[in-house]
Amino acid sequence: MQAVERFEGGEKNREIAAALRVSERSVERWRRQWRERGEVGVLSKGSPGRPRLSDRQIARLERELERGPLVHGWTDQRWALARVKALIGRLFQVSYTVEGTWRLLKRHGWSRQQPARRAPQEGIWSLVKCDIGNLAAANLGQLTRAVKHKLKQIQYRPHLVDGCLAGTGLALDG
Repeated sequence: MQAVERFEGGEKNREIAAALRVSERSVERWRRQWRERGEVGVLSKGSPGRPRLSDRQIARLERELERGPLVHGWTDQRWALARVKALIGRLFQVSYTVEGTWRLLKRHGWSRQQPARRAPQEGIWSLVKCDIGNLAAANLGQLTRAVKHKLKQIQYRPHLVDGCLAGTGLALDG
């Protein structure tokens, strides 16, 4: 309504834009709507807000998530937020941001996906490969030395191995 008062007062678009801290283009659009439809044309239509899924759609989304990513064309069983976002778009033609997808899932009781139990050697291998993943080894010998070095570090840090064994029911003797 401030814009309308300024239109009626004869102010120029540039002055109105500066005073209301908006672009001149917005003021031009408002002025055109004001000329064509009066004050009603300039009334705010409100914030578009976040797109909402109905209870029925949420229930369907949960069923689809439980079916797993493989069923929906992904090559592994990880539900990344970007994948859930894409699935929502495909199923319901509604666009969420990745952050909005996380909020939606959290609101409905979903949590971050944690990997299921690992075999102990998988946990240890993940500790090794996290450091050598960016290594551009010139040859097999260099790679072998890097792996041996990392395994040697793990050997002297039993808490790392214990962390890998946790939940498996296995224990180190000693």
